[in-house]
Amino acid sequence: MWRGGTLRGGQLAYETWGRLNRARDNAVLLFTGLSPSAHAAASAEDPRDGWWQRMIGPGLALDTDRHFVICVNSLGSCFGSSGPASIDPDTGERYRLTFPDLSLEDIARAGHELVRALGILRLDTVMGPSLGGMVVLAYAALFPGGARRLVSISGSAAASPFAIALRSIQREAITSDPAWRNGQYSPEHPPAVGMRLARKLGTVTYRSAAEWAERFDRQPIRADLRESTPFGSEFAVQGYLEVQASRWVNAFDANCYLYLSQAMDRFDLAAHGDPQAVLRRADLAHALVVGVESDLLFPIGEQEALARAFESSGTATRFTPLPCIEGHDAFLVDTEHFGRVIGEFLAA
Repeated sequence: MWRGGTLRGGQLAYETWGRLNRARDNAVLLFTGLSPSAHAAASAEDPRDGWWQRMIGPGLALDTDRHFVICVNSLGSCFGSSGPASIDPDTGERYRLTFPDLSLEDIARAGHELVRALGILRLDTVMGPSLGGMVVLAYAALFPGGARRLVSISGSAAASPFAIALRSIQREAITSDPAWRNGQYSPEHPPAVGMRLARKLGTVTYRSAAEWAERFDRQPIRADLRESTPFGSEFAVQGYLEVQASRWVNAFDANCYLYLSQAMDRFDLAAHGDPQAVLRRADLAHALVVGVESDLLFPIGEQEALARAFESSGTATRFTPLPCIEGHDAFLVDTEHFGRVIGEFLAA
C-alpha cells in the first residue's frame, strides 16, 4: 500500500459495457466519486439504472459502440471491493480499523491492476469525477504512459483547507457517536446518528445555495416528516436532508466512509514531485478538465489551476467551466452539459 502495510488477497469489483477491440486500445477506465458502486449504467447482467445511466451506452457520451467502458468500485469501499467492511482472510473477521492505511494512490493502483488483468497495455482514456477526478491524477503520476487521454471532473490536485475542514467535521460526527465503538460496531447496529449528521453536512456542500433556493424556497416540510418535538424540522429542505441521510445509513459502511474521506484529505499531486514535471512524465496526449462554477466543495479555481498545470506540462488541454446550478453534484444531474463536453472530447 502507498503509505505502508500490505493487503493480501485484495479484490476489486467492476462492471463493463461495450467490447474491447482487437487492438485492445479502446478502453475507458472510470473511477467513481466517494460513494457510488461500479454500477454506472444498466447492463444485461444488471438492468437497474446506474449512477451515470444517461452517460454510458450506444451513441451517448461514453459511446459503447466505440469504447470499452470499465467502472471500478474504489478499493476501500463497501460495494464488492476490499475495504474495512470486508472479511480479513487471516482472521475470518471484518477488517474494520485493521484495514491498511488507504490512499488515493492505492485506488489508482487497484484500477491499474484490473486493466493489466484484462490484457490492456494502454488505456484510451482514464477519467473520474470528484474523488475519481483526483484518483486519475494519481494514476497519471504512478503509471506514465498508462493512458492516452485523461478526464478530470470536479476534482483537484490537492485537497483544499475548506474541503478538509468540512470532511473532518463529518468524520468527527461519526467517531463521536457512541455506537461507533472505535470501529467495532456490528452491521446491524451502525453509528446511525453520526452517519446521518455526516451525510446531511455532505449533502449541503454537494449542491449550491442557488439550487436550494430554487428547489425548496421556504416551503413547509411534508406532513409525514414533521416532528412534534422541540426544534423539530419545519421546512421542506430539512425533510429532504433527513430522507437522504436515512438512506445513507443503510447503504454505506461507516468505517469505509472514514477511510475514503481521509484519503481524499491527504491527497496531494505534489507528493510525487513538481506537478508540471509529474504531468509531463505522464505522457498524455490530451487532457480534459471540467469544473462547475457553482461548486462549493471543489471550487472552479482548482480545476482552472489543474488545467494550467497540464498546459504547462505540454499536454494538449481543454478546460471547460460549466454554469450548472447543481454545485458539486452537477455531474450526476446535468448530464446534458457534461454529456456534450465529454462526448465531444472522446469523439475527437
